[in-house]
Amino acid sequence: MSSSLTLLDKDGVRLTVDDAVATVTLTNPAKRNAQSPALWRALAEAGQQLPGSVRVVVLRGEGKSFSAGLDRQAFTPEGFEGEPSFLEMGRGPEHEMDALIAEYQEAFTWWRRNDIVSVAAVQGHAIGAGFQLALACDLRVCAQDVQFAMRETSLGLVPDLTGTKPLVHLVGYARALEICATGRYVHAEEAERTGLANLVVPADQLDGAVTDLAAALLAAPRDAVIETKALLAGAVTRSLDEQRAAERAAQGRRLRDLAGAGE
Repeated sequence: MSSSLTLLDKDGVRLTVDDAVATVTLTNPAKRNAQSPALWRALAEAGQQLPGSVRVVVLRGEGKSFSAGLDRQAFTPEGFEGEPSFLEMGRGPEHEMDALIAEYQEAFTWWRRNDIVSVAAVQGHAIGAGFQLALACDLRVCAQDVQFAMRETSLGLVPDLTGTKPLVHLVGYARALEICATGRYVHAEEAERTGLANLVVPADQLDGAVTDLAAALLAAPRDAVIETKALLAGAVTRSLDEQRAAERAAQGRRLRDLAGAGE
């Protein structure tokens, strides 16, 4: 029997590792896992602390909602204690604002690393920053009560936590624009039909479905999955000839490795 090891537990984020599967849990259900700069730093730290043995990372939120988005405190004049408020950011030097947002984005970028496959288990509300955190993962398994929404434009802002690119890739430009500009809810049926959700299950089956998916992702040899993820991730920006060349190079590495002739 393997035992789960807790590597991080702070600021609303817990990282546990069980052999090749890590679980990142948002742990503030009383506030529907609302997000803050402290939480983003903890998420980035979770990525840094991930052991090299981990192949699958599951992201989940405790309670009824995955994440209801940015903590409302962000929109008060004082903002979060010890952090620059939105007003201060807007009035400050442009390079400082850019650096700060780049730091926040770090919480949303490591999920796409080629050496892991990330799976978001999404129930209830996934609003704004919560929607973008789900979009940061490679795959999404959703409960039937899921409610995605991108509310930034209604606040006079834009989605800036790396969510725009995966949203366009998944649902297309026109639908992505309409979802973001209107701020409307995307429910489970539409999420599954448009590719936002890989799978939709009843809420009480969410954990089991994610466990099953993680096991299926671990079935193939690790290096083959890493090479395949890299091929697929780069396919959008490569020409057909470039993609053919990338396939040949990747297959060459796999064949040499299988033949014992790798580096």
